[in-house]
Amino acid sequence: MEQLLKLLSDGGFHSGEDVGEQLGVSRAAVWKQLKNLERLGLQIESVRGKGYRLAPGIELLDEQQVVQQLKAEVADAVTYHHCLWTTSTNDWVQAVSRSLPSRGMPICTAEYQTQGRGRRGGVWSNPFGATVCLSALWRVSHGTASLEGLSLAVGLAVLKALEDCGARNLGLKWPNDILWQGRKLCGVLLEVHGDPMGDCQVVIGIGINVKLSQSQGKAITRPVTDLETICSAPVSRNTLVSALINALYAMLEKFRYQGFKAFIKQWNAVDVFVGKQVTLNVSGNKITGIVRGVSEQGGLVLETAQGCQVFHGGEVSLSKCEKADANES
Repeated sequence: MEQLLKLLSDGGFHSGEDVGEQLGVSRAAVWKQLKNLERLGLQIESVRGKGYRLAPGIELLDEQQVVQQLKAEVADAVTYHHCLWTTSTNDWVQAVSRSLPSRGMPICTAEYQTQGRGRRGGVWSNPFGATVCLSALWRVSHGTASLEGLSLAVGLAVLKALEDCGARNLGLKWPNDILWQGRKLCGVLLEVHGDPMGDCQVVIGIGINVKLSQSQGKAITRPVTDLETICSAPVSRNTLVSALINALYAMLEKFRYQGFKAFIKQWNAVDVFVGKQVTLNVSGNKITGIVRGVSEQGGLVLETAQGCQVFHGGEVSLSKCEKADANES
């Protein structure tokens, strides 16, 4: 199936006979694999006399292309792997860390995840070839307390990578959603494993919408956007992954020695809700207040009727009056 995808990814038509000859299989086998691709969400066009093509053509991720665009110090420090599909890239890097514990920071991308995870037990939708799904495993030796604010710093690293690829007017919604005009472009999920007081591992999962079809966008229940819409031009997924790994590695090295305090000013500058009235939903308990930035530990600072309070969990959204003002403007 991977060979078939590579043939079709140029966007041109290929006859079933030619494809069968190149792959060394029958036309019936080609047809069967095409149906499998459709089950993954890919659109296959069939035209009599011309053959088959992906509609539109997609750029598959390529390990060699990604590694070639990494900075030298980053390429030496990470172990990058790409797979056509997997259950979850988070699961893959954890498995690799157990079997190859000394081979740098493992990073994995996949064209498709069968069990991709989102925040609060949700599912991250990743149509085949339309997103970037990346996970990295980072090892720390000072316990979980040293990770305070890391989720927010990861959001900043992702934002930098997106800007390096041409995106503009992006912002962050606490703790790490990247938005454009109120629509979600990217999500981040951190999973921590190990000793709370000693050695532990952080699995950093990142999902970015690159090029969603109209039907793919409608299948997602919340307002979303994609990178090509923002940039008004095609964006190389291979270049994006390289930029993402470079930015993530640089951020982690800075965070290792300076913690989140080094990122607070940068975070407040791109917070889409700072100075606005929001509602924070904490396990069904709704708290209203004005966002006053974040604390040194990455907590959300809300100015409420009881004074400024810091929260470390919950789902934040604009209050009704702020939404009304945004709609009027």
